[in-house]
Amino acid sequence: MSGGERRLLGRWGEALAAEQLRKMGYRVIAAGYQCRFGEIDLIATNDKYLCFIEVKLRKDAAFAPGRAAVDRRKQEKLRTTAQWYLAEHPEQTLQPRFDVAEIYAPQGMATQKPEFHYWENAFW
Repeated sequence: MSGGERRLLGRWGEALAAEQLRKMGYRVIAAGYQCRFGEIDLIATNDKYLCFIEVKLRKDAAFAPGRAAVDRRKQEKLRTTAQWYLAEHPEQTLQPRFDVAEIYAPQGMATQKPEFHYWENAFW
């Protein structure tokens, strides 16, 4: 799979996650937020939290669940990027939280019913 195809598939997964979050009552306020420290796939709010969400798209969980890819190094990068976002957006006063969205799509974008799992407060 080429880099362009991988990015397209990743954006497709992020759009699916955003759709599911909206169905769960979240308001997605940013997608693909980038700064010099890294990228946050989705940023969403609910009544209590400002959620920084890492989306992991996989064909299946045979090797490991998608959330396992959010290792200590990735978590640190997400924390630093979130701090930068908060500094840029002082109007955001909700409690921050880090979540992970897993999407399993065995046939990639041709998957009719991707499986969605959401892990609130996946790390601190």
